[in-house]
Amino acid sequence: MSDSLPPLRELLATAVGAVNGAERPGQVKMAEAVEQAIAAGEHLAVQAGTGTGKSLAYLVPSIRHAVGKGSTVVISTATIALQRQLVDRDLPRLAKALRKSLRREPTFAILKGRRNYLCLHKLDGGPADDPDDQVLFDPFAVSRMGREVTRLREWASDTEEGDRDELVPGVSEQAWRQVSVSARECLGASRCPIGTDCFAEQARAAAGRADVVVTNHALLAIDALGTAQVLPEHDVVVVDEAHDLVDRVTSAATGELSAAAVSIAARRVGRMVEDDVADRLVECGEGLSTLLEDVATGRLDALPEPLRATLTATRDAAHACVTALGPEQRGTEPDAASARKQALAALEDVHDTAVRVLEAFETDTAHQRDVVWVTGDFGSQTPRPPTVRVAPLSVAALLREKLFGENTTVLTSATLTLGGSFDALARQWGLPAEQSHAVKAEGTATDKEAPSDDWKIRWTGMDVGSPFDHGRSGILYLAKHLPPPGRDGLPPAYLDELKELVEAAGGRTLGLFSSMRAAKQATAALREAVGGEILCQGEDSTMLLVKKFAENPATCLFGTLSLWQGVDVPGPSLSLVVMDRIPFPRPDDPLASARQRAVEARGGNGFLTVAATHAALLLAQGAGRLLRSMDDRGIVAILDPRISTARYGGFLRASLPPFWPTTDPAVVRGALRRLDAAAN
Repeated sequence: MSDSLPPLRELLATAVGAVNGAERPGQVKMAEAVEQAIAAGEHLAVQAGTGTGKSLAYLVPSIRHAVGKGSTVVISTATIALQRQLVDRDLPRLAKALRKSLRREPTFAILKGRRNYLCLHKLDGGPADDPDDQVLFDPFAVSRMGREVTRLREWASDTEEGDRDELVPGVSEQAWRQVSVSARECLGASRCPIGTDCFAEQARAAAGRADVVVTNHALLAIDALGTAQVLPEHDVVVVDEAHDLVDRVTSAATGELSAAAVSIAARRVGRMVEDDVADRLVECGEGLSTLLEDVATGRLDALPEPLRATLTATRDAAHACVTALGPEQRGTEPDAASARKQALAALEDVHDTAVRVLEAFETDTAHQRDVVWVTGDFGSQTPRPPTVRVAPLSVAALLREKLFGENTTVLTSATLTLGGSFDALARQWGLPAEQSHAVKAEGTATDKEAPSDDWKIRWTGMDVGSPFDHGRSGILYLAKHLPPPGRDGLPPAYLDELKELVEAAGGRTLGLFSSMRAAKQATAALREAVGGEILCQGEDSTMLLVKKFAENPATCLFGTLSLWQGVDVPGPSLSLVVMDRIPFPRPDDPLASARQRAVEARGGNGFLTVAATHAALLLAQGAGRLLRSMDDRGIVAILDPRISTARYGGFLRASLPPFWPTTDPAVVRGALRRLDAAAN
């Protein structure tokens, strides 16, 4: 049927007209490449700069394919904001605009994990979640949670979709858990007394009927990790914000084990098995609590024998509880069945995580599959109890088998080429590098690991460019004259440089810092030194701070990681983006350090493959905050001189947009003053 549909260019022109836009060369090029990839069954990675119109460029060929073949296309995003943009704005417009050309209106749906939907059975009296120990001993937290649950009950009578994201303002995770269930805790629609009205089942049913299903990277990962199918049958996946895919999949594949988790599992199963069986698990939880207080936080290169023994006992005690539960009896009342499923889910989490941690130390470092570390912080205002975490060293094999091995996949983002090549991210995704040799110019390198069957995967990388003329619209200022960054906060020279830049810009500054400590230090220093208002992340919700920043050009906004990727402020309120230092991962980051060591064990350059790639991606994302509309002008300033002087500097600079570069502070201050005067 697809051959009888109008050609792609005609549909794209109709779609662009429906959103009152104009076709852009990069948009047309990308749409044609997506159509060709789908037709050939080959994977495609597309870098499309801000303003390209990439959403329409992948949606139109995806819709044409789905309608023509009677199949489903899955669109996966990293952020809620883009999900809502697609479902609330882009897809409704497209469906109406393309209805006549396609001879029917295309359908679409949004699908999230079951935990994101209100569970009517639990709300109606099903077994509640056990509050964690921190809540139990905090009367204010108990009171707040009670108010939030009351509000959730009131909201339940009004909501049509039961989607947590509809609830504004939101509620705490602990409160939400009182009215939601995980997939493993769910009774299933056929057994649940309110199954016919289940919000999660309605969402799944709608997704099963839709041409386009919008989901998130986490659910995409859960679908790949699990034995049960979560997403509807599909033959094409489009991964938007693909630069975030590996981190989101890694997060979904991370397990954690704490004394609180063991205690909750013991409490849930306590009334269903013999006391002595449940007591074994209680004792393990107590032992784990005591033991973890003496284990230093950070990555575990070896498993201390006392911890090994405790984890082994915990694993065996959880297994004994599962065995004692036995198979579910026929005729069990729904509430009892639900309580049993909750207990079983908690026990399996404890058991499976303990097994993963123990197995992680059964192989040598060179063949390690999982990384184990301990987190915890009793000294902060929000203390976190010690927790053992376990995450995959790499998700490349998982993605290679479950994503690229089963679907035609399109990956897109504004930042996919690092150091001028797709190779760095391709390796992380499990795709073969475009080039099999190391790129030695100015210190770049490739990971030497390349499984032989990788080379059977066919994919193409394409950069469709940007509608912005970066060389005329922006300046890249490299503060080569400053000293290297220190470990004890921002050097005085950095604060002086920042003050001069902000004054020249008349505010209008987004400060991106590598740590919250540095952001707060800069905020405190500049509040005393300059006239405009300085906003700092953490002093209010990020959304409200960005709104306030956008509304007042004389304002500055300083913050850390989420601002590097999440700020979209077009217009005169933002004419200066400052990055204090190259955002390498912390030396004590357990995953980054383990991955770096694994590359070195294979003979590669761990620092360049892991740390420099991480830094290049964040630098590119941070620099991308400057130009958000065709009329934007400004400066991206990097205070860390190593980007100019170090061997790896060329790789990092090649990852940035092609702004006009300078190391002259007088030129930059003059340009900022002219921009400020023009805006006023």
